[in-house]
Amino acid sequence: MAMWIQAQQLQGEALHQMQALYGQHFPIEVRHYLAQWIESQLWDSVELDNPAEETKAKRLLDNLVAELQRKAQLQGGEDGFLLKIKLGHYASQLKSTYDRCPLELVRCIKHILHSEQRLVQEATNASCGSGGQAMDTLSQRHQQINQAFEELRLATQETENELRKLQHSQEYFIIQYQENLRIQAQLSSLSSLPPAERTQRETTLQSKRATVEAWLTREASTLQKYRLNLSEQHQKTLSLLRKQQTLILDEELIQWKRRQQLAGNGGPHEGGLDVLQSWCEKLADLIWQNRQQIRRCEHLTQQLPLPGPMEELLSKLNADITDIISALVTSTFIIEKQPPQVLKTQTKFAATVRLLVGGKLNVHMNPPQVKAVIVSEQQAKALLKNESTHSESSGEILNNNCVMEYHQATGTLSAHFRNMSLKRIKRSDRRGAESVTEEKFTVLFESQFSVGGNELVFHVKTLSLPVVVIVHGSQDNNATATVLWDNAFAEPGRVPFIVPDKVLWPQLCEALDMKYKAEMHSGRGLSEDNLVFLAQKAFTSSSNNPEDYRNMTISWAQFNRESLPGRNFTFWQWFDGVVELMKKHLKPHWNDGAILGFVNKQQAQDMLLSKPNGTFLLRFSDSEIGGITIAWVAENPNKPGERLVWNLLPYTTKDFSIRSLADRISDLNHLLFLYPDRPKDEVFAKYYTPPLSKAVDGYVKPQIKQVVPEFTTPNPEPSSGAPTFMDQTASPSVSHPNNFGVYPSMSDSMLDPDGDFDLEDTMDVARHVEELLRRPIANQWSSQQS
Repeated sequence: MAMWIQAQQLQGEALHQMQALYGQHFPIEVRHYLAQWIESQLWDSVELDNPAEETKAKRLLDNLVAELQRKAQLQGGEDGFLLKIKLGHYASQLKSTYDRCPLELVRCIKHILHSEQRLVQEATNASCGSGGQAMDTLSQRHQQINQAFEELRLATQETENELRKLQHSQEYFIIQYQENLRIQAQLSSLSSLPPAERTQRETTLQSKRATVEAWLTREASTLQKYRLNLSEQHQKTLSLLRKQQTLILDEELIQWKRRQQLAGNGGPHEGGLDVLQSWCEKLADLIWQNRQQIRRCEHLTQQLPLPGPMEELLSKLNADITDIISALVTSTFIIEKQPPQVLKTQTKFAATVRLLVGGKLNVHMNPPQVKAVIVSEQQAKALLKNESTHSESSGEILNNNCVMEYHQATGTLSAHFRNMSLKRIKRSDRRGAESVTEEKFTVLFESQFSVGGNELVFHVKTLSLPVVVIVHGSQDNNATATVLWDNAFAEPGRVPFIVPDKVLWPQLCEALDMKYKAEMHSGRGLSEDNLVFLAQKAFTSSSNNPEDYRNMTISWAQFNRESLPGRNFTFWQWFDGVVELMKKHLKPHWNDGAILGFVNKQQAQDMLLSKPNGTFLLRFSDSEIGGITIAWVAENPNKPGERLVWNLLPYTTKDFSIRSLADRISDLNHLLFLYPDRPKDEVFAKYYTPPLSKAVDGYVKPQIKQVVPEFTTPNPEPSSGAPTFMDQTASPSVSHPNNFGVYPSMSDSMLDPDGDFDLEDTMDVARHVEELLRRPIANQWSSQQS
């Protein structure tokens, strides 16, 4: 309800814009009386483009109607009688309007709430500015645009007033001109009168004619001046319109598209499209008004031709205004929801295109159809250079035609492609070391429609962000690298799809940090130390000084074409493996600050040797994609008094699908403190799996547990609640040994001096589990229980 309280305090134009959000589609009284209920609902959780969400939307509609009816019943007394009837009427009206299309109700309310929030925010920023505090850049820019619109509105109103004056003056001129013709006719008819009478009448008529002709001469000059002045005013207005349109289309819209592109790398979700649409609609309205005025000027000029340059001036004005509206319409045909940039064949995908001026120009009166085709990089270049008049395709997209729909509640005209699928793709010849995952395509959306009763016909096209087509999930990693590099470093207005081959290291750091934070869904991204670690890996360097990397460049080949020294994977493949592991299994621990991650083996050793025994940390594996290991400090079992840092064989996604990281850490009793000095239970206990339930139908469930035999300590008593292989509430006839001898003992040779396991002599946890479950002892336990 807080938002509605603030919205009611809006003033001036902001209040007018807020009131304009409401109407028969959603009465403002419903917003007022159900303010608290409306603001407490999870409208944003409904995906408008997903038909499966219709059930959720229907439930929201039914609840809204029920809440209105309940509110109506609560109204009592004489004053409440009319309100009771009105609220009941609104309940029936909303039910009738949206019962068959409940998603439209959600779309309407989301639009209203987001618009209110924007208006309140803008008003808040403006009030801060008037109080002497500097407004942020965004608010200043919006204020400048709104001021320019007010100037244009006044200029258009002024030319409209001048045009009406011109029209009235010209109409009076024509009347007087007709009067002059009538006098001429009367003079011609005097020959039939007697001489005396003829002379008297002739003198009077000639005097009258002289007066009228003198007036017509003066008035003709005045009319010509009016026309020239009006033409100059129109030229000034068109100049302002062009300037405002350039600001909105070439700056604001381009910036929105750039934010949309960066959103593909995990940047903030692009917002502000509704604001852009409102600006574009204002432009369309003003341009159309001026165009109509120029057309009326042309009509007046044809109605009363006068000597002078008016015909040429009006012809130029008409051409200029047509160019302006053409640029507006073709530039505002945009992709609201991009298709996936890594596009797998035979897989369903979606996209949404929108015409920002569709509602204002009444395009929806004859809804246009939009077609989608996939084109190659070369075909995209030809299209932008106008070298290709027809749309060649590099593949076949199923369900690639869609009719644009007008949503009255939001005033948007859009086409929702919900079930497209790329059936096949035709690849071009690749150059040099380029792989299929470096080849870029784009989805071309095109349509044709008319405005002004077929007066102007537009053929519009727009290209999606570059897409990389794959046929197997194993290609996703490298395809994502191509997309990330393109999204991060593409320049506005580039030739498709040119990107720099080298970029500064800090630029890449920004892109990696953006990606990482997005996948972790938190503000904790990559620290400066993390980025130094990545620089060391990328450049095979040992420097710990961030400044040493500030001016270094990294090439695409170093990023994801050439393998790291001594490895069979690239820098990006290693980093993406880390991201995938964290996203799927370790996100909460990263957000808790429990994982250092970007630490090499030597750094881990230096850090841990200064800490008490049992201190451990988690770091990403250098040698394995998507691996994380535990490093800890402990006494050397073979040399009392000597302390060593040990490293467990790295865990991967496969391991964590068997047993979680928190449970694995809980299993290892020799791990006591998370670096630097946090008790492990304080950090991880909230993620431990609860103890198993009691036996069911006489059977005891086995439980997986991890051990490192060299560091195994006697098992805690059952009363401690610590998990063991057997359920703590099992039958008393089942005994639990003090140590877990079911695992084979591990010789000293199985650990290297740094504490790493030898892959050839050990088994990972999954194989330990298989070994355990195959042992006869398990059957003996079962028989004992039975």
